[in-house]
Order: sequence, then structure tokens, then C-alpha cells
Amino acid sequence: MEEYYFLFFVAFLYVIFASVQDLRKREVADWLTFSLIVFALAYRAFYSAVEDKYNFFVLGLAGFAFFFVLAHLFYYGKVFAGGDAKLLMGFGAILPLESFGDILINSMVFILILFSSGLIYSLAYSFFIISENKNFFPRAFSKEIREKKYMLYGSVLLFVFFFSAIIFYNFPVFSIIFSVVPLLYIYLRAFEKSCMIKIVPANRVGIGDWLEKDIVISGKKIRKSVHGLSKEDVKAIRKSGKRVMIKYGVPFVPAFLITHIVMVSFYLFLKNDLRAIFYFLF
Repeated sequence: MEEYYFLFFVAFLYVIFASVQDLRKREVADWLTFSLIVFALAYRAFYSAVEDKYNFFVLGLAGFAFFFVLAHLFYYGKVFAGGDAKLLMGFGAILPLESFGDILINSMVFILILFSSGLIYSLAYSFFIISENKNFFPRAFSKEIREKKYMLYGSVLLFVFFFSAIIFYNFPVFSIIFSVVPLLYIYLRAFEKSCMIKIVPANRVGIGDWLEKDIVISGKKIRKSVHGLSKEDVKAIRKSGKRVMIKYGVPFVPAFLITHIVMVSFYLFLKNDLRAIFYFLF
């Protein structure tokens, strides 16, 4: 158990620096995420060799491989930006694992905490941004409500269903949260359209920025892509002087910081048995 303490401390420092970068520049440097992966695996290899516990390194490598696959699924599914996906890979090498059976369970616990804390953090962040765009969000939200009124009706029906299930069938109380998912989707769509999509001057366009829609410059079409704008795309846009519509995302790395703190707290409190959280919820 003690062999993870140093990894937890190093990851804590890394994710603090990454959070600051993400909040200030809306990107995380590759050297930061890649060095976390290398350092975590190197520490596991060194510790395994010194203590003759090679399973410690093998499990870390397996955790990294599992999160490597998850990171790519989230990235190409447009759930994570590139920096978030690479940081997730690093946490795969840090995750506390005592057996191969822990890989699936502990990974699911980590992802559950990450998306739960990420949702709360993203909502708090959106409230702050909306407070600075009071003239745009109400109109966008009203429009989304009108266009997606059936989702709103679905939210009401789900609430009735889960509330009844809790009363009569002893469903977990937290299950009622699922009833607000359609309403939450409407809110986030309105937030994105009114606050996160902006027309940006050519000189402020950067590598990795996401186009809201395809553009044509000098007869060449630059398509919106999950990878964002390339160096050549940015050069062409700046040369043309054309204003473009860019879609920004919520800087998500602080959610990793919250998740890391929660995970380490659970790990220490539950004496390295993160599976207890999974069994409690499911």
C-alpha cells in the first residue's frame, strides 16, 4: 500500500500544474502529460526491481494500456480534448492495483468519480461563464426548450418513474438524478451555443482550436476535425485574415484534480479497497 504514496504525491503536483495550464491557456503541454506517464512507469519498474515485486510494474503497465484504450475512445468520441486524454493515460499508470481483477473495477470507479466531479465542476464553471453572458444565454435556453420540448416532457416522465421506483421498489435514491439528464442536455446545448462558440479574429486562432463548421480559404476547404486546427490550417487562416467561428470547451483538467483528491481519500480510508465504492453504488 505504501508504494503508492509517492505516486499519489507526484500525480498531485502534476495535475495542479496541468490545471493551471488548462485554465490559463486552454491546453496542456505534451511534455507535462507524457513525462507523467514515463515517470510513473519508471518508478514502478525501479520499485519492482529493488523490492523484487515485479507485479507492481506489470499491473501499472496493464493499467496504462487499459486507460490508453479508454483515452482514445473518449478522444475520438469528442468527450475529451487531447490533453485530457493524455492525462487519463497517465492516471492509468498511477491507479492503485493489487490484482488484474482490480483493473476493470478500479478503473470504473475512477471514471465514475471523474465524470461525477467533472459534471459538478462543469456546471459551476458554466454558471460563472453565463454570469458574464447574461444577454445571450436566456434567449438560447428558451430556443432550445422550444425545439426540444419532447425531451423536457421526457425529463418529467423519468422523474415520475424513478420517484415511484424509489418509493415502491426501494431503488437507490441517487437514481432520480437520471431524470434530469434530458434537461441537463438542453441546458448544456444552450450554454455551448451562447457562450462557448465565438467568432475569432485570424490572429487569435491557435493550433488545436475546434472549428464550429468547415471554412473555405483560397479555394481550399478546411474541415472541422476532432484533432482541431493543424499548424498549416492556422497559417492559412492567419494569412487570409479571415474571422472564423471557434468552439471552445470547458477546461476539464481541474476535474482530474478533484478526482485525484477523492480517489486518494477513498483509497486511504478504505485501506486500498476501491471496489467497495463500486459495490455500494451498483
